[in-house]
Amino acid sequence: DGYIMKLTKLLAVENDCYKAGRKIVVKGLMLHSTGANNPKLSRYVGPDDGILGHNKNNNHWNNPGIEKCVHGFIGKDVNGEVRTYQTLDWNHRGWHAGGKANDTHIGVEICEDNLQDVEYFAAAYQEAVELFAYLCNLYGLTENNIIDHSEGRKLGVASNHGDVMHWFPKHGKSMDTFRADVKTLLDGGKVDVEVVTPVPTPAP
Repeated sequence: DGYIMKLTKLLAVENDCYKAGRKIVVKGLMLHSTGANNPKLSRYVGPDDGILGHNKNNNHWNNPGIEKCVHGFIGKDVNGEVRTYQTLDWNHRGWHAGGKANDTHIGVEICEDNLQDVEYFAAAYQEAVELFAYLCNLYGLTENNIIDHSEGRKLGVASNHGDVMHWFPKHGKSMDTFRADVKTLLDGGKVDVEVVTPVPTPAP
């Protein structure tokens, strides 16, 4: 389809979860969405690397005292382009599920907007499909190893959150369509990932 996922690694080294330094054996992938109307990656990922854009409040998650951390975020960069940032090593134990899934699952957040923007949803959804296919390939998983936070709650491995099913159906999608789309990519055997290494902008 000519789509190339843009993956940038910017680890949240100041986050307490990163500092805890625990590793997991990856057995599954969990999709989350942020629950706040702000599609900008810079709200959650930092410091600014010249691609993210500046967070004037410095309230991104690469700070101590934040009781959560995921492995990656999908959202808009400073130019409004949708891309993926990796914030923990994939086999690092994240703080994302509020339950046992932290010991087994990679957690990825899609930055929510007002949930109405068709174009943003389509781009973020496609980015997530590509990322999850990439991670399935990396860890020998299939689409059957993918859940969202709300499914994690039903399975008893995550806290009581509704994401992503409060958003996906508004755009005619579900976790079943998501898994099917990942399977299509896995069956096709080709996931295009461009790993972007940003050149950090010196602090002002």
